Amino acid sequence: MRYNRPMDIDSLALFVRAARLRNIRAAGRELGVSPATASARIAKLEQELGVRLLQRTTRSVSLTEDGEALLPHADQVLDSVSAAHAAVGSEVASPSGRLRVTAPASFGRMHMVPALPDFFERYPDLTLDLHLSDQIEDLVEGGFDVAIRDMRLPSSTLVSRKLAPDQRIICASPDYIERHGAPESLDELVSHRCVIFRGIEKWDFIDGDKLRSIRVSGQLIVDNGEAMRDATLAGLGPSINATWSVSEHLRSGALVPVLSGFKLAEATISAVYPLGRLVTPKVRVFIDFFVDRFGSPPYWDRRSAPNRTHISLSGE
Repeated sequence: MRYNRPMDIDSLALFVRAARLRNIRAAGRELGVSPATASARIAKLEQELGVRLLQRTTRSVSLTEDGEALLPHADQVLDSVSAAHAAVGSEVASPSGRLRVTAPASFGRMHMVPALPDFFERYPDLTLDLHLSDQIEDLVEGGFDVAIRDMRLPSSTLVSRKLAPDQRIICASPDYIERHGAPESLDELVSHRCVIFRGIEKWDFIDGDKLRSIRVSGQLIVDNGEAMRDATLAGLGPSINATWSVSEHLRSGALVPVLSGFKLAEATISAVYPLGRLVTPKVRVFIDFFVDRFGSPPYWDRRSAPNRTHISLSGE
């Protein structure tokens, strides 16, 4: 693939979005051009390069071998252009364009969506395409600019920035404790009917300098954090919950911490983006906004002191 003339930046951006979204029409819609214009621009770029970049079908497109080779370089070019714009215009121009973000469903609904009026007031030229799902989305395949993750991150090709600690506790309803008692040791936990998040049948505890895993069982397995919390509120058994999900229930006494003397394995709420990609102004202001919004410690931990004086944790 040989090319000696300067590439058209708009066509290059269109190619990148089409490659990420697997759809030329959707990429054109994001960038404000008609389907016909989008197809024509891609075709012109291919003609100038002398190669086919996208393999078209009636429903989607896929990258050819040449398209795969061009994509990382196209990303670098666009990131450099964004960085250059930011360097000369950061004081006078507000970030603009579409920002695609994926975030956990419950966390996004509870702590991100309520903050968006303030975010859009501060950045009126940004459009946010927010995908809320408890499934771990691939940033590149999904065409996302940034992902919010509430888990321990393995070493990978992603760069992460901490937004807030993800403190987790085991809790149960007062009704459950009155009927079944509260587990006072990890061995006792095995005999309780727990509410389980799908795929996490083992609960990890820090025991000195070791990790101890306890396999729990129960009658209900769910794939949504709010559903797990609500099932625990309904008295179906203990569950592991993030404090950002249960802070109000702890404060009111609707949920009670159990096994407080045992530390759960820690996690972090992080913003992640691909390694090697420059942080564009729209990504930077999005991350900075939520770092400031959540605070340190995060606001949900500052207001979640439990009211548990009315019940004995031993079940007596």
